[in-house]
Amino acid sequence: MKILHVTASIDPKKGGVSQAIRTIINGLEKSGIKNSVVCLDKREPVSNDSNLDVTKLGTTDNPWNYSALLIPWLRNHLKDYEVVIVHGLWLFHGFAVNKVIQQHPKNDYIKVFVMPHGMLDPYFQRASGRKLKAMRNTLYWKLIECKVVNNADGLLFTCQEEMKLASETFNNFNPKQKIVVGLGVEEPPQYTDQMRLAFWEKCPEVKGYPFLIFLSRIHEKKGIDLLIHAYSLVFQDSNSNQSIPKLVIAGPGIDTIYGQQIMKQISENAFLKNNIYLPGMLSGDAKWGAFYESEAFVLPSHQENFGIAVVEALACGKPVIISNQVNIWREIKDSKAGIIGNDTKEGTEEMLNVWQNLDKKQCKEMGIDARKCFEENFSLTLTSNNLIEKLSLI
Repeated sequence: MKILHVTASIDPKKGGVSQAIRTIINGLEKSGIKNSVVCLDKREPVSNDSNLDVTKLGTTDNPWNYSALLIPWLRNHLKDYEVVIVHGLWLFHGFAVNKVIQQHPKNDYIKVFVMPHGMLDPYFQRASGRKLKAMRNTLYWKLIECKVVNNADGLLFTCQEEMKLASETFNNFNPKQKIVVGLGVEEPPQYTDQMRLAFWEKCPEVKGYPFLIFLSRIHEKKGIDLLIHAYSLVFQDSNSNQSIPKLVIAGPGIDTIYGQQIMKQISENAFLKNNIYLPGMLSGDAKWGAFYESEAFVLPSHQENFGIAVVEALACGKPVIISNQVNIWREIKDSKAGIIGNDTKEGTEEMLNVWQNLDKKQCKEMGIDARKCFEENFSLTLTSNNLIEKLSLI
């Protein structure tokens, strides 16, 4: 069995879809299923591409990611694969696969699946700052994307909540199958002292202090402004005998307009300035050190299809404090692995208050349940076997 994954980019810097593809491939390869990737990245190598069979057709310089090379490449190589998975929507690569498949000889049947990775979430059509983009998406859906979705053999979802929300967004949404295949995360490396030291090197201010960790892009969708506002209200005038946890906001994007607004929000308040730290993007030992050394992971996002960092925190045995707009919140709630709230100022404040009022025993039990939640819902072996079974890959 050979699977072709078609995507705009496999570059980890481009976000969660790239990481999800890598994780899916790692799980499938362990079961003896061969995988290849074709994308539109630059042809130069990326440091962690060595274990991938990847064809890079060259970066495009247009919003649609149009490449004149992709359709000819697909026509020449589709015959080498039994299954094609299109990752992500709204870009040229989905159109290209649909076009080539429709012209492909009927006696050489190839299964085609589309994995939207949350890109059919109604949030993107309803968010106040996205009205023009929403109009563009509606038109694009009518002309192109509904055919990509409805012509495929099935639509693949990472969780039940994503599948539910996808049905609410557009008219003429009629996929042949809606399949929840899940998404796993690889087992994190075992804790080492080097992880702690690597994290302290990036963020020395929290050495010796308890802290909460936000680890994601600095983006307005993530609700960081809500988190900072709630953190100030809950901890600035706290009379608790417990140590006030520091807050570490780690991730790329501080140089964006929103990132600069966050910096301004922090700098104008002495308490926040002395207790919130932004070390930038963390990777390798520094990232795992941040997870393992933290008390809890926090993400009051307005929209999160899956949340790889959320699951990585669970895998490290850390409770998660997340909004109910993170699509895996039901699994976390059912497992008692975290605290769930609304993606509002009041909701975020309430979550931090609940966390602050837990005693050490309750925090420890929640951490144990977090690890159990990972093992029962998000381990790579579990989700890979589910994908293989649902798509009849063996």
